[in-house]
This record gives sequence, structure tokens and C-alpha cells, in this order.
Amino acid sequence: MSQQNYSEFIRTFIIDNFLFGDDSQLKNDTPLFEKGIIDSTGVLELVSFIEESFNITILDDELVQDNFSSINAIEKFLQNKLNHYS
Repeated sequence: MSQQNYSEFIRTFIIDNFLFGDDSQLKNDTPLFEKGIIDSTGVLELVSFIEESFNITILDDELVQDNFSSINAIEKFLQNKLNHYS
């Protein structure tokens, strides 16, 4: 999966699960917490989705806002994580 596909994959999950199909306000650099798109429970849902989709484990010390603050941040985190696994 290419880097662009990571973004789209995560974006689709967020739109479907947190925005109920309305992507009008979501850009890849939209601050997910500040805009109220994702809360602490939402992060757990997103983490579970990422772990299952990419067959990885996200450690407790990786559950920081910087890694999940936007689609771009998630993509960067995911790229680094998957590069570490390969």
C-alpha cells in the first residue's frame, strides 16, 4: 500500500465512523482533537482498526496526541511503524 493509500484508508475510516459520511470539513491536516472529530474513545477505536488492518501492535507509549492529531500525523506514524516492522 502506498503512502497516499494510507491516508485514504485512514480518512475513509474516520469519515465513516466519526463524521457519518460528511467529509466536507476534513482535510489531511485537520486537527482531529481540536475540531472534536475524535475523542479519547475514538482514538481507541482508530488504534484497534489500525492494529487489525496492518497486523501491528501500537504500544501504550505510542498512544500520544502527536501520533494521532491529524490524518497526516497518523500516516507519518504508520509509515514509521511499518518500516520498523519490515
